[in-house]
Amino acid sequence: MKPIAFTLNGVARTLTLDEDRNLMWVLRDDLGLTGTKFGCGAAFCGACTVLVDGKATRACITPVSRVAGKKVVTIEGLATDEHLHPVQEAFVEKLGYQCGFCTSGMIMGAHALLAANPKPTREQIVQGMERHLCRCGAHGRIIEAIESAAVKLSGGKS
Repeated sequence: MKPIAFTLNGVARTLTLDEDRNLMWVLRDDLGLTGTKFGCGAAFCGACTVLVDGKATRACITPVSRVAGKKVVTIEGLATDEHLHPVQEAFVEKLGYQCGFCTSGMIMGAHALLAANPKPTREQIVQGMERHLCRCGAHGRIIEAIESAAVKLSGGKS
């Protein structure tokens, strides 16, 4: 057991726990943030994606010790002041979900993609999101949502 200090959704946290424990289980079980989903447990599906210092990170294979001193953002921390983040808004408007299981990971992955490339082409979106799996087949709407979010984030300029 070791104290691990990090910032979670803008709040400084220090937890004493097994440093090899997966971040996903810390978020879900210890902190009650259930938006991060367990899908495959092997970093393949993307359902567990969170942001660590702005980079899309698979929480299911990330030991909590790797986030010490870093900023972690989960789906619960993306919205502010009761307003959805533009990526979240776009997913709602474009119906970029069906069952919703992969949605939080998709949104976090899309957020990281758009932070790195604010005006991606459709091909760049497809490439950037190819490691996120959706079993419902909402891929077309997900791409449309990310395109819409890019426009929203650029102030309406396509």
